[in-house]
Amino acid sequence: MGVNSNKVENFSCRETNTTTDESVVVMPPMEIHSVSLPPHKTTLCKLRQRLGEIFFPDDPLHRFKNQSLGRKLLLGLQFLFPIFQWGPEYNLKLLRSDIISGLTIASLAIPQGISYAKLANLPPIVGLYSSFVPPLIYSILGSSRHLGVGPVSIASLVMGSMLSEAISPVDQPILYLKLAFTATFFAGLFQASLGFLRLGFIIDFLSKATLVGFMAGAAVIVSLQQLKGLLGIVHFTTKMQFIPVMSSVFSHREESMKRPKLFWVSAAAPLTSVILSTLFVFCLKSKGHGISIIGHLPKGLNPPSANMLYFSGSYLALAIKTGLITGILSLTEGIAVGRTFASLKNYQVDGNKEMMAIGLMNMAGSCSSCYVTTGSFSRSAVNYNAGAQTAVSNIIMASAVLVTLLFLMPLFYYTPNVILAAIIITAVIGLIDYRAAYQLWKVDKLDFLACLCSFFGVLFISVPLGLAIAVGVSVFKILLHVTRPNTLIMGNIPGTHIYHSLSRYKAATRVPSFLILAIESPIYFANSTYLQERILRWVREEEEWIKANNESMLKCIILDMTAVTAIDTSGIDLVCELRKMLDKRSLQLVLANPVASVMEKLHQSKALESFGINGMYLTVAEAVVDISSLWKSQP
Repeated sequence: MGVNSNKVENFSCRETNTTTDESVVVMPPMEIHSVSLPPHKTTLCKLRQRLGEIFFPDDPLHRFKNQSLGRKLLLGLQFLFPIFQWGPEYNLKLLRSDIISGLTIASLAIPQGISYAKLANLPPIVGLYSSFVPPLIYSILGSSRHLGVGPVSIASLVMGSMLSEAISPVDQPILYLKLAFTATFFAGLFQASLGFLRLGFIIDFLSKATLVGFMAGAAVIVSLQQLKGLLGIVHFTTKMQFIPVMSSVFSHREESMKRPKLFWVSAAAPLTSVILSTLFVFCLKSKGHGISIIGHLPKGLNPPSANMLYFSGSYLALAIKTGLITGILSLTEGIAVGRTFASLKNYQVDGNKEMMAIGLMNMAGSCSSCYVTTGSFSRSAVNYNAGAQTAVSNIIMASAVLVTLLFLMPLFYYTPNVILAAIIITAVIGLIDYRAAYQLWKVDKLDFLACLCSFFGVLFISVPLGLAIAVGVSVFKILLHVTRPNTLIMGNIPGTHIYHSLSRYKAATRVPSFLILAIESPIYFANSTYLQERILRWVREEEEWIKANNESMLKCIILDMTAVTAIDTSGIDLVCELRKMLDKRSLQLVLANPVASVMEKLHQSKALESFGINGMYLTVAEAVVDISSLWKSQP
């Protein structure tokens, strides 16, 4: 479809003055090109290509092409288990670095594991169990070299808040533990399924704005909840909202007066703080009756817990819902952290492999007395700074946790809970990112609104509802962009064939008798009515401007479809209906530069037949030049 005319006179040739002499800048004559259809493809071929772009944008099987059977088997093994990729090149130098980093993160993982388990209202020993099995599994399946695996504050907080709303961890500890393991199983199943089915784009609905607000709100709630340990309050609310927590603090002031003298002990170095405070309490055990301590922790490896998974009963829906939410949050954090440190060392992290690795380690963890784990930012940062080279650092950390489980458990008996509370506050306070919130305000007000909704929703309503509200705001933003796409009026930059927005480029000028409009989105059923109304409004406003300025009468509307990446049947109907409406007003509608998929659908629907030979052009400039020449040639 198009025209095959010869070169014509360029309407935009203009005279320009210089400081030395007057010269005429003559643009070279423009050749008018025809708009071609894309190469013919069968429906099956198109479907295969489209699905490939959706689910396999990275083409993960390209390395298997033109390889022998033995080589394919080796590549398949490396693809499924990344440890076989870097394992053959492992040496003592790398091991030395990994031992140092592994022992370093173990010093952080042990106190954090105990603390975060209490944050999830689970026995402290479960936090140590969760720092042993999952890191071992991840070191075999994961593709990140620096990710430090273990319990994290956000997932612990969400699990603790969601489960404790229905089940009391004090009155029904066994049932609570069963639900926690079951939620972990479903979190892992969901995560692994996303990786296997390559549906990772689902977690992209948790925008940066949503996560900034969510983590800030969660950090405040977590910190307030630790007032129980810091102030020594015994009767404290289990709710996770701002008002109940503050009410509990003020209604139990008499208990808080008994706060231990260790209130001001810093938790900047978690393991050091744990050791020193434990020794201090042990030395004062005859006089420290007011100090709350951890108490007995059982020695030994992770006991099996597959028989505790809760697959039937009235609380199954709660376990599934908790698993899905904690699974999404932990997966988002783990992949984000892994990619962050991979970019610093200039290597790639496969998102789908990470989903499967994190999912499988959580499924295995649920059968070995572990709760939801993922890549922790604090551990990963320590791991990176300590010089980790491979995932062996996770194996070293797990080995240190193993030694602790087998031999050192009695040493934690006198660890004061106030230190664990301080460790939690120190860890989560860094989640409040003021700079990111300010940047959101400067750049995108809707993103900032999503951030605020997430923050205040978590703070005053509940963790899952606050997150749901923020996701809702983000989805509303997407719908707003889809249903109300940007349209703009374009003009010619003098002396060129370039057309840009009149409001953006002051040098751009209107072309007499032409109204050039650009649509910057796909045309779907959701926005077709709006686009028709908006385009007709542009026409009306242009006619009013022409009348007010005594300009040439409007004759032609050109739609620049460069940014229209897709069109559906409603969009095609819009184009046809718009052409008819403008034709009744003696106005010509011309389409410029439709992309291949749009061109193909317009052709298949026979919508182009009504446009005639001068109804479609390759560029706006060619359309203006050719139509102008036709007007000049008419008597």
